[in-house]
Amino acid sequence: MPLALLYPSMTAGLDADVVGADAAAERRDEVVSDVTDHAGRIARELARLQGGDYGQEEFETDRGTWTLKYEGGDVQYLRFEDRGTETYVVSTQQPPEPAALADAMTDYDAFVESFNDYVRSLDGVLDDVSDEVPDLVSVDSVVEERERILSRMRETCDQMAQQLHRAEGGDYGSFGARVGSSRWELKWEEGRTSYLRVGGEGGVYIISQYQPPSVYDLRSHADDFPGFVEAFNEHVEEISEALDTVSL
Repeated sequence: MPLALLYPSMTAGLDADVVGADAAAERRDEVVSDVTDHAGRIARELARLQGGDYGQEEFETDRGTWTLKYEGGDVQYLRFEDRGTETYVVSTQQPPEPAALADAMTDYDAFVESFNDYVRSLDGVLDDVSDEVPDLVSVDSVVEERERILSRMRETCDQMAQQLHRAEGGDYGSFGARVGSSRWELKWEEGRTSYLRVGGEGGVYIISQYQPPSVYDLRSHADDFPGFVEAFNEHVEEISEALDTVSL
């Protein structure tokens, strides 16, 4: 039996025409595209003012609050909040409902004017800021003195590395000694200094292939360097004495 005969009241409207949403959706997409382009200009101006590639700013109007979030010059979202309701006019997630978009757009001109007022408020804000700055003191003398001290240290460490290379016979090795309360370590390879470190793992690299120490670190440890050299000399004497007892 036909469905219409069994349930006449339920099927009465099945023959009614359904209005398509294509026109409304297309118009909505056109408006969103235009707003995205226009708000993108505002986003780029904000990025210039705030000095970064991303951020957000709120703009008040008589009806509500507009929030523009941007990244890399593109609009992430443009949100309109009015009396407890919010509409994402532009969003990376989904487009707004046409009715909500239409309502928000009645306040869009006010949003743009609020932005313009914000920009105008910055006119002259830096007029009284002086661009005169004191002369800089050069670090040349400090750097030159640091390099002089480090050059003398490296020369001494290379001599120690050569002695260790000859005495131990390997291509690489290390020598460590405690000077005062700090552990000093010379790492060498093929008779050249790899590094001179004070303080063990996580300590201060006095000599390194990467970068020199700060002048403060060098000042803190330079006075103990002669003690490290003396410890090395004692080590060499011990080796010599050990060989003196060998007879053939």
